[in-house]
Amino acid sequence: MRLLVLGGTWFVGHAIVTAALDAGWEVTTFHRGTSAGTDLKGVRTVQGDRTKPADVAALTGTGPWDAVVDTSGYVPRNTLHVARALAPVADRYVFVSTVSVYRDWPRKPLSEDSAVLPCPPDAGPNHGTDTEDGPTRYGYQKSGCEAAAVAAFGPDRTTILRPGVVLGPREYVGRLPWWLRRVAAGGQVLAPGSPDRPIQPVDVRDLAAFTLRTVADGISDALNVCAPVGAATFGELLAACADVTGAAASFEWVPDDVLLGQGVRQWSELPLWRAYEGVWRVDATRARQAGLLYRPLSETVAGTWRWLTEAGETRIHDRAVEIGLSRDKEQRVLTVWEASGKRTG
Repeated sequence: MRLLVLGGTWFVGHAIVTAALDAGWEVTTFHRGTSAGTDLKGVRTVQGDRTKPADVAALTGTGPWDAVVDTSGYVPRNTLHVARALAPVADRYVFVSTVSVYRDWPRKPLSEDSAVLPCPPDAGPNHGTDTEDGPTRYGYQKSGCEAAAVAAFGPDRTTILRPGVVLGPREYVGRLPWWLRRVAAGGQVLAPGSPDRPIQPVDVRDLAAFTLRTVADGISDALNVCAPVGAATFGELLAACADVTGAAASFEWVPDDVLLGQGVRQWSELPLWRAYEGVWRVDATRARQAGLLYRPLSETVAGTWRWLTEAGETRIHDRAVEIGLSRDKEQRVLTVWEASGKRTG
């Protein structure tokens, strides 16, 4: 298989490139070469900017490919231009999207039949608005990118992958790395809500393997890519963090209403915590029927800790600056919770 990956040096793209090389595929990456990410040995690199027509035109001359995997499309108008340019030299277009394209995420449970946010395939970067509990401009934009991919390649040559939360080695947003580092520091750890809260993140390596599966099998569909609903709990996540770090940590589970009352920001200050019904109720049955396999969450936690401690990884993405609760604020919330007299431990 000849594969072109748009991006390919950071988190999801890097995992897809790694999986493709391990499978013996010929891999080309296209990126600007300005990020902290690096290409793997054995990859053919084409440097260029996807927003520059001349660079995209030069890229098409290095084909053809059996498939394109787009991990770096964020603006519909640009995705439409890139996809149209590649349509004559690639058999299939796989667009890595997000569950944020759904109108009701994260407030309600959803499946692939749920309504998506309206966005035309030629929309510019300012289409859509941000609201506190969703939807977001990011979701609108990704929805438009999906439409752009289909407009350029047609529904029979397009695959749309909608991951939920993706965790694993090289996770530059820093959600799981923050929890690992906080638990490793030990002591009393503020834990959000209930240890029994179901969560369903997908390991980046499982997402990558499934991406290649859709290419090899010629799957033309829009698919949610998550672990099954209820596959793991928040308590199991933090227990796995304590296990791999060997930390002497204890967890104080503080109810959602107390956290919200103390102004703790959902999704960012306490990563992966959100008090909406639909966050962790994404139906991914279709993807599992198409071959998605998922590993235990404990393996994802262990792999991420190994990467953090052994790889000497120091990169920090712009999105990582908002992740994490300060120790001072954590202690203030714990003090308020203890003073309430409602603790059961």
